[in-house]
Amino acid sequence: MIKKEMIAMLLAGGQGSRLGVLTSKVAKPAVAFGGKYRIIDFPLSNCINSGVDTVGVLTQYQPLRLNTHIGIGIPWDLDRNIGGVTVLPPYEKSSNSEWYTGTANAIYQNIDYMESFNPEYVLILSGDHIYKMDYEVMLDFHKANGSEVTIAVMPVPMEEASRFGIIIADENRKIQDFEEKPANPRSNLASMGIYIFNWKTLKEALIAMAEQPALDFGKHVIPYCHEKQMPLFAYEFNGYWKDVGTLSSYWEANMELIDIVPEFNLYEEYWKIYTKSDILPPQYFSSDSVVERSIVGEGSVIYGKVYNSVIGCGVTIGADTVVRDSIIMNQTEIGGGGEINKAIIAENVRIGDNVKMGIGEEAENETAPHIYNHGLTTVGEKSVIPAGVSIGKNTVISGVTTADDYENSYLASGKTLIKAGE
Repeated sequence: MIKKEMIAMLLAGGQGSRLGVLTSKVAKPAVAFGGKYRIIDFPLSNCINSGVDTVGVLTQYQPLRLNTHIGIGIPWDLDRNIGGVTVLPPYEKSSNSEWYTGTANAIYQNIDYMESFNPEYVLILSGDHIYKMDYEVMLDFHKANGSEVTIAVMPVPMEEASRFGIIIADENRKIQDFEEKPANPRSNLASMGIYIFNWKTLKEALIAMAEQPALDFGKHVIPYCHEKQMPLFAYEFNGYWKDVGTLSSYWEANMELIDIVPEFNLYEEYWKIYTKSDILPPQYFSSDSVVERSIVGEGSVIYGKVYNSVIGCGVTIGADTVVRDSIIMNQTEIGGGGEINKAIIAENVRIGDNVKMGIGEEAENETAPHIYNHGLTTVGEKSVIPAGVSIGKNTVISGVTTADDYENSYLASGKTLIKAGE
């Protein structure tokens, strides 16, 4: 019988609806980040850097790109004969086929997978946060306290605490109580959605609570363990951690990478972030190009000017085009003579010559102001924008658009242009 001390289960099925058109065709953990990575690279790299070599990745929504990216785990050194990385989609059983309905339901449906490694401990992770964390240190804390469930927490400003699951712990970090998004929080320790369970405890809780609709860790599994008076502890993490669940937080996290001394450093030797890299030629900068304070991925060709931006791999930026404060993802082509301000442009987009983006006064987005805000212009993948048009702020464009879609060659601030069939 194989025996692994700790295995990881990485929840990567989420749609990430607050990322709008960025996740209309791809799961949130597969969204590009930082010029050459995808969001899921961070928890996967944390696993291998922490000595966790068995990872089950639970996929559901639009899994194709995620599956292709992970493959058999070679970039993370997770191509192992025993363990390694396994993609675990929902599957049909003989009696009934069911989608994963909640975070814990997804884990429950994979009890056989976990059982096959006979682990002492199971680490539960989410696939959509940007951070570096040594899970081995958390495991040592878990063991030292004789804990059955350890929840990673981080201090948040008290005024933001009502947005999180909040943990109330004593001076020894033993959990006394917890509240899901409390109106009047009694503590500022927010759950990070990272858990270490003793395998026996996790299995017992999952089986006991299996009938709950949309079985969830925060709502069902943790309360069950608490009611049974099992020892639960809070492990405090003080490093960089970013939930890139909204377009503005995703934009900010990318922009923080280009600070003079980035708080989150992709260049540290001892804690590398691994990813699947395509074989691409080096970057090319023409004699007229200017690039300042930017990350530019390999295979990109820059004829224009780029300031404070994160440019992915295989991107072309035409002559006399100025790009500022923007994120441009892989394989996108931008024509010449344009102006791109504070935009998030997804993969494989084609933008014609003389396109101005992110100009004029701000106006609230007409269809989804809770998604498209902070003055950003967002373009979905494989979109086409014709030459010579101007586009305002808090706008969103998705699909193959033509000159006829832009009245007087203009898309005003706050407008949504999503072509049918997209």
